[in-house]
Amino acid sequence: MSYVEKNLIPGEKLVYRTGVHWSVLTGAAIVAAIFAAPGIAILVYRDEIAAKGIPVNAVAIAGVALILVAAVVFGLAVIKKNATEIAVTDRRVIIKTGLTSRRSLEIMLAKVESIGIDETLVGRMLGYGTVVIHGTGGTPEPFRKIAHPSQFRMAVQQQIDRAKT
Repeated sequence: MSYVEKNLIPGEKLVYRTGVHWSVLTGAAIVAAIFAAPGIAILVYRDEIAAKGIPVNAVAIAGVALILVAAVVFGLAVIKKNATEIAVTDRRVIIKTGLTSRRSLEIMLAKVESIGIDETLVGRMLGYGTVVIHGTGGTPEPFRKIAHPSQFRMAVQQQIDRAKT
């Protein structure tokens, strides 16, 4: 069960959910490919490499080690991406980041002053941007590389309008 679902107030309904955009994984994917490609090559050509005097087991261990490093690098990035939850309920906005150390922001809809969106050209094409939430009496809270920021803002605005009527 997710953080958002665990922390719903009785009777509160989840209206919209988003998270961090997949593009945050591109750096980790490149680094993982840099490690995995030689690892795979070493395993494919291990007999030829071993013919040069290196034990076959050592060659295989080196190839597997490189592939494991690639898997760990990419796996950690996926875990970090999935550790961010962003939701709109019929009563509040909930944003939780982090896995081992957690940071959460929960703003009642009545306390939301404004929601700003910053999107680059690439962000607009791929569907991500920075969401800046201004709560009454608080400092702006920016959240970067959020998937579908316009839909998130629309969901918040709709819930604020519903709460007023």
